[in-house]
Amino acid sequence: MRNFDFSPLYRSTIGFDHLSSLLDAANRSDTNQPAYPPYNIELLDKDKYQIIMAIAGFAEEELELHSEKQTLTVKGKKAAPEEDQRNYLHQGIAARNFERRFQLADHVEVTGASLANGILYIDLVRVIPEAMKPKRIPIGDNTAALIDVSKQSAA
Repeated sequence: MRNFDFSPLYRSTIGFDHLSSLLDAANRSDTNQPAYPPYNIELLDKDKYQIIMAIAGFAEEELELHSEKQTLTVKGKKAAPEEDQRNYLHQGIAARNFERRFQLADHVEVTGASLANGILYIDLVRVIPEAMKPKRIPIGDNTAALIDVSKQSAA
């Protein structure tokens, strides 16, 4: 395991002090999380993402999704097996409980989820508040308001 020194970053940035703890948490969670269930994270469009999880054998009522404090948690809990146990010659389809956590960046929100053919789709979008969008600051006019450059068309 490799440790990183973030002190040069702190000399020229303001407000990124949580970055070190975020990277440490991500490093710890990668080593502690099992590989099941497999998943992909896809960039669909600018600021639109999708998590795709292969969860064969799980029904909607056996799944829970929670988003809290920039963490998305996906849990799968199988119902108790029936009394008449099946006699498998080979059981390759995993039917075990799982919990997977994803760290979400600032302003990333879960917009929906769907389950189809054993695949869970979780849609996410980054919603940047108006106050954080880029603004052009006019020079020389003390009464002029800031101009929102994201709404101007390219000339």
